[in-house]
Amino acid sequence: MPKTVDREEQRRQIGAALLQLVSERGLDEVSVRTVAAATGRSPGAVQKYFRTKDEMLTFAAELAGERIERRMAGVDTTLPLRRALRELILTTLPVDAERRAEATAQLAFAVHAAHHPHLAAIRRRVDEDVRQALAAWLAAAGHGTDATAVADAVIALSDGLALRMLYTPQEHEQLLVALDRALDVLVTARDQP
Repeated sequence: MPKTVDREEQRRQIGAALLQLVSERGLDEVSVRTVAAATGRSPGAVQKYFRTKDEMLTFAAELAGERIERRMAGVDTTLPLRRALRELILTTLPVDAERRAEATAQLAFAVHAAHHPHLAAIRRRVDEDVRQALAAWLAAAGHGTDATAVADAVIALSDGLALRMLYTPQEHEQLLVALDRALDVLVTARDQP
């Protein structure tokens, strides 16, 4: 009886290996060959799922975005506003090995997207999905007409902190204090007339 292969699961394993490879060695080290080696497959076996490096990068970028969106969806948005915002931001910060790998890959993809329109389109779509979901939740929490602007501020705060945490891991605690101060300002500004 022929072996049944879950094609999507194989693609996800290859995508996860690519994310880890980008995190450990950088985007310049990614190729069909290096990803194949990281997954214990031959380059030909990888090419059954992805014909080119760009196809792998596209899939891995979508996978990273999907992981972040899944973590964000797991946050209890019925918590008090400030606490829920903090939890949402923490889902994107490189506070553990998996999130560090994702944040490193996301940064590499963002730089790469500046010169690759297809990858840029994926990045914009993921960013817009996150922005819309966050703005909708903020509107429901009482931000009304400024929900999109607050969502943009939260995303900018998250992106900036993630970047700083990548190259200054020794400052994580100070950066989390900065996160708390920024959230105090955002939430206080909302409550003022």
